[in-house]
Amino acid sequence: MTTQAAQENPEPGTPAQGGDAERTVFLLAHTGRPAAIRSAELVVQGLLRNGLGVRVLAAEAADLPLPPSVMTVTDATPAAVEGCELLIVLGGDGTLLRGAEISRASGVPMLGVNLGRVGFLAEAERDDLDKVVDRVVTRAYQVEERMTIDVLVHSNGDVVHSDWALNEAAVQKVSPDRMLEVVLEIDGRPVTGFGCDGIVCATPTGSTAYAFSAGGPVVWPEVEALLMVPISAHALFAKPLVTSPTSVLAVEVQPHTPHGVLWCDGRRTVELPAGARVEVRRGAVPVRLARLHQASFTDRLVAKFALPVQGWRGAPH
Repeated sequence: MTTQAAQENPEPGTPAQGGDAERTVFLLAHTGRPAAIRSAELVVQGLLRNGLGVRVLAAEAADLPLPPSVMTVTDATPAAVEGCELLIVLGGDGTLLRGAEISRASGVPMLGVNLGRVGFLAEAERDDLDKVVDRVVTRAYQVEERMTIDVLVHSNGDVVHSDWALNEAAVQKVSPDRMLEVVLEIDGRPVTGFGCDGIVCATPTGSTAYAFSAGGPVVWPEVEALLMVPISAHALFAKPLVTSPTSVLAVEVQPHTPHGVLWCDGRRTVELPAGARVEVRRGAVPVRLARLHQASFTDRLVAKFALPVQGWRGAPH
């Protein structure tokens, strides 16, 4: 994970429909929620009032009470955010991961505002909208790079699918009454095999997502590592594993087992035939997150999970 200051002189925005602001922000919102619609309206008004241009998806603009000066684009492609300084995302974890896809493909930093339940990827909460606008206007934010993973699926010796993930790649069973038989491999050497509901291969960012639910460890974001966490394994040795970030993890689906399925960040899926091999390695392209403050991950962890810390007095001075 690396951090750098916000650009002093960002590239001018590229208007899609009207607008001549020198700085442009792309807004992505979960417009199916009334709270997101109101939040988006407040953010747009604040940015426009301070002379920044705003760009949104045309499909979302139809659900938002936006002034004519807001620019619209049709598809959420890298070209849609070209020239934008930031991608502000309003929503829950699913919307934030949707924003991460755009951010990774374009290189535009993502600033998440949590309107959902946990929102570990978010930098602000619904009550912080005024602060978000102020920090964006004054460029008072840092940009942090988060490690991703690249995923390859092999079948009969051929690469049949490639993907990536910010949180995790999960190999899972399909049939509820049959376990998935797998063999785990690290750096070209077999580790163990067993029947299970699945295997989660995660980044440190994903350690608080699916891997956490499966019993994996919480890994601080600045730690560079890869995780391999079994899901409901029928085995004596089926512990979570933490490896070097340069390691290559592999999950082989045994030929005699029912087919499985690969999920990347819970958003993109592909069927895994019996005998398929899934390889996971450090991603070549990170996701860039905008940070408004330098609060410790420990404080974030305590706040997000509402951990009991009453009675703590700290180290003696």
